[in-house]
Amino acid sequence: MEVFEKNSNIFRLLSESVSEGILVVNDKQFIVAANGSAHSMFGYDNDELIGKPLNILIPTNYHAAHSGHFESFKDGAEKRQMGHGRNLFGCKKNGEEFPVEAGLNPLKLYDNTYIMALVTDITERKKAEEELSHWFQIFNESLNEIYVFDASTLKFINVNYGAQINIGYNLEELQNLTPADIKPDFSKTSFQELLETHFKGTNPKMEFETRHQRKDGSTYPVEVHLQLSNIGTRKVYVAIILDITERKSYTENLEKTVAQRTAQLEKALSAEKELNELKTKFLSLVSHEFKTPLSSILTSTTLLTKYTKTEQQAKRDKHLNTIKSKVKYLDNILNDFLSVERLESGKVKYNYSTFPLSKVINEVIYDSNMLLKEGQRILYPQDIDDIILEFDEKILELALSNLVHNAIKYSPENKIIAIKVTKEKEFIYIKIIDQGIGIPKSEQKFIFERYFRAGNALLTQGTGIGLNIAKKHLEDLGGDITFTSNENEGTKFKIKVPLKPLNSE
Repeated sequence: MEVFEKNSNIFRLLSESVSEGILVVNDKQFIVAANGSAHSMFGYDNDELIGKPLNILIPTNYHAAHSGHFESFKDGAEKRQMGHGRNLFGCKKNGEEFPVEAGLNPLKLYDNTYIMALVTDITERKKAEEELSHWFQIFNESLNEIYVFDASTLKFINVNYGAQINIGYNLEELQNLTPADIKPDFSKTSFQELLETHFKGTNPKMEFETRHQRKDGSTYPVEVHLQLSNIGTRKVYVAIILDITERKSYTENLEKTVAQRTAQLEKALSAEKELNELKTKFLSLVSHEFKTPLSSILTSTTLLTKYTKTEQQAKRDKHLNTIKSKVKYLDNILNDFLSVERLESGKVKYNYSTFPLSKVINEVIYDSNMLLKEGQRILYPQDIDDIILEFDEKILELALSNLVHNAIKYSPENKIIAIKVTKEKEFIYIKIIDQGIGIPKSEQKFIFERYFRAGNALLTQGTGIGLNIAKKHLEDLGGDITFTSNENEGTKFKIKVPLKPLNSE
């Protein structure tokens, strides 16, 4: 200590110009010299540290270990950094601990060994390191993918762990790649042009959607948030990537749901429109088809009251027959309406029975003969006596009657209505061929729709229900009705009927 007192002016001159704290300790671990920075750093007045043991500057819990380190260093007697690989702390006069960095240098003076320590308060540096470590942890553990790449070469500099996991490359592999290598929708040139075009303006950020391609070749949709930044003097881009697979999937599902709901709504609106149109047609039909026969009934009833004499019986019979005919016509219309209701509600119960085809055809032709116009004839089918069906007899009679009656109705006088029958495997085919007005080509696709009547048949009585009902019944039973027609030449309807129920063994 006396040696340093003799040379204190020289020490002060040299040490006070240094911002770090300088401490000189003798081999007994007593402080023999300290500059102003050291006193200020540890919270002591000038020269207050001189003669004090070094342990007052070391936190209590480090005292035991420090003595061993000191002796080891003194014996080694070489310049080195103190506490290499460990965190060092100093202790201020008020007991506050703070991180320090110390460089140790042994020296001999007048045969005495001293150790000089250059001490730096690294509190701010530690704070910066902790903050940097905190931000790096956030960077690396972010659920989003984060890529940092060079603005000139476009090569990746750093990529967080989440991105490495999702993309399938490790950091070393990525540092040899560019964003274009993982974006299949871009080449390096087109990606560079995108950056240059956007960032040559004043906008420091950009956002866009694209795809990323993993190492295994699979792709996934991403939203890219890109920003120009700096690492020191080096310009870099920082890209935060959001994997939007779930969002895209949700959006696509939502769009599909909206499309489905829209289609359902359009279908419902169409059905409602169709229903309204059917209601309008029905009201028009009722007013027309009921009015005419009811007027005839009313007229005949009125006239009956005028024919009271016995010799006028023929005239009475004529009007009674008219009334019967019109009542039967109205009854048929009402039955058609009831059939539509039963079909719509699924209340139809079919009754299968075994019967010869000839029986039904004979009954239909017998009833139809009373409707024939002047000169019209019905040609009976050949070779049908051995054809036996297991079917609903009433439904077949309904369908056949409807077609034969229509053939008579829409054919002029002196024309032939032919019925032909063929048998093919498990079906029979009954054709009704007329030489009537035919069905216009443009309207043929509507012929089986309820209440539809072709434009060239509007002046003829009819409900437009019969064909619709007949077709639906036959389809329910495994059969069908088809047709071909040429306007002004005639129509050929073909009924397909299974010989036995299709679900029978």
